[in-house]
Amino acid sequence: MYVHVPPEEIEPRSLAIIDAEVPEPRPFAGAQWAVARRMVHTTADFDLLNHIRFHPDAVRAGMDALRAGADIVTDTRMALSGIPARRLTPLGCAARCLMDEPRVAARAKAEGVTRAWAAVDEVMDGGGADIFVIGNAPTALYRLLDRVTLGARPPKLIVGMPVGFVNAAESKELLLAQEAIPFIAVAGRKGGSNLAASVVNALLILAAG
Repeated sequence: MYVHVPPEEIEPRSLAIIDAEVPEPRPFAGAQWAVARRMVHTTADFDLLNHIRFHPDAVRAGMDALRAGADIVTDTRMALSGIPARRLTPLGCAARCLMDEPRVAARAKAEGVTRAWAAVDEVMDGGGADIFVIGNAPTALYRLLDRVTLGARPPKLIVGMPVGFVNAAESKELLLAQEAIPFIAVAGRKGGSNLAASVVNALLILAAG
């Protein structure tokens, strides 16, 4: 039977349910749990807790970058739309996605690569970004790691959770194998733009105190 819940109570009640269904000792604690819990809240998928991976410095690096007014790049418009201005603006942060830019499409066609790959090249050619949010395109994650290896400015945090069956798990294996760049990732095939956006939202809430 449907039970009316006041709108302002829905999210707190949902988070409380997650806390109750994942009793202590939990797989993550403190700020890491705040991020992981929001990922579960976004997907209603408790199995995610078996696949989430945190670089030891990831949450701190993400919060520091956001408090310094981070430049955030997403690999999809969907992820971009999931990061609201009401959370970005108070911290002086900005988010952008280059996937629909004509120059990105032209570059992808000329070079025979995906638009996600070309978009990363455009960002890195322009000086890079503080946080990369990759929830859909394995080629974006591959190219980002490649460009950093070739000497481009590394981001302060990678939210790396491309979803799918072709190169998704493999691209994340490369991310997890390196230690130089802080990351929050989902190992294996799971991921998605909404999930990646939820991580940024959790970090924005933490950074805002």
